[in-house]
Amino acid sequence: MANYKKPRFKDAAFKRFLSVVLGTLLLVSLLVVSLGTNATPGSSGLDEGLSESVVNIQSFREKLNLPKENDFSIRLEKQNRLPPRNIDLYPRLAKDHITIVLYVHNRPQYLRVVVNSLSKVVGISETLLIVSHDGYFEEMNKIVEGIKFCRLKQIFAPYSPHVFTDSFPGVSSKDCQEKDDAGKKHCVGNPDQYGNHRSPNIVSLKHHWWWMMNTVWDGLKETRGHDGHILFIEEDHFIYPNAYRNLQLLVSLKPNKCPDCYAANLAPCDVNLRGEGWNSLVAERMGNVGYAFNRTVWRKIHGKAKEFCFFDDYNWDITMWATVYPSFGSPVYTLRGPRTSAVHFGKCGLHQGQGKTNACIDNGSVNIQVDDIDKVANIRPEWDVKVYQNQPGYKAGFKGWGGWGDNRDHRLCLNFAQMYQ
Repeated sequence: MANYKKPRFKDAAFKRFLSVVLGTLLLVSLLVVSLGTNATPGSSGLDEGLSESVVNIQSFREKLNLPKENDFSIRLEKQNRLPPRNIDLYPRLAKDHITIVLYVHNRPQYLRVVVNSLSKVVGISETLLIVSHDGYFEEMNKIVEGIKFCRLKQIFAPYSPHVFTDSFPGVSSKDCQEKDDAGKKHCVGNPDQYGNHRSPNIVSLKHHWWWMMNTVWDGLKETRGHDGHILFIEEDHFIYPNAYRNLQLLVSLKPNKCPDCYAANLAPCDVNLRGEGWNSLVAERMGNVGYAFNRTVWRKIHGKAKEFCFFDDYNWDITMWATVYPSFGSPVYTLRGPRTSAVHFGKCGLHQGQGKTNACIDNGSVNIQVDDIDKVANIRPEWDVKVYQNQPGYKAGFKGWGGWGDNRDHRLCLNFAQMYQ
């Protein structure tokens, strides 16, 4: 019996020894691989970003069946992976900075006004400005490249209809037009609720906004780990000098002053108003001029991708008001000051500026009065909050203005929601 147990003991000891050796070898191998992957002192952040992004892009293309890219869209994606500009001028961002995202289309005369207003914003040099382009327009790009007052990153929507001249998401020869009957015309497309087929210049507005949101929050190296607020403005939003400082105050006050508020706004939801002038903060329905929210709110919005992508309205903001916000189950309030810090000045519609030959032709001149009170923070922490209830505007039950009935747009929209997940 002793002779039987002894060999078993040796065998067990040998197995334990062998497992330890193998485990040690495996650990050393993993360490070597890790060091070989991470310890690249000679490589730049651009190289790291490029290799990482290439893997991500290839993997999600295979899974999502996104439209086949052309050479131009591939070049735009490479541009998106470039590091921010002006890092030599602004090597460090403020610890509590609020990233600003400016989304633009093709109204250069408006963009010049906005860029000039941003250059005068107190604190702008402390933060990162991301400019998101709906496709590529040379004049718009040149204006943005001239920005030197802060750290700057440009991104270009690679699946913009303006990038695809002969295939979806742009126009193809087989597409149905206006009120064509697909069966009789043997064309491709699904009409909206009013019988109209898609217009690429129109649907690009909603596609760009949704692509931008997903890319900024979940795709970009610079922001995908950011949990705090991000401010979103458009190319026809004049920004007052005190906007950034006021926004910082609103963000800091929101948890205590209005814990149920989803966002902070620089302007009233009624774009025709300039504020009440009260000595109090204001909570009201969320507006679309100078709005800021954090990752928690983004996750709620992202969770409503189907509602957003299938609602038959080409406007992103009306889609949010009529279907996404109501699905949250409680009123969606935003906190703002009693005096505006941003103004919507555009008179020329977005799709007017995206024709094949001419950009939007109104002169883009503005005459916005900026008083001394608009040059410094004018929000007081001791103020109470006045709440607007039952405000007029788009609500649940509104069926939409149409323009968003094509199944291809629905699928592309859903793909944008999944491409970084």
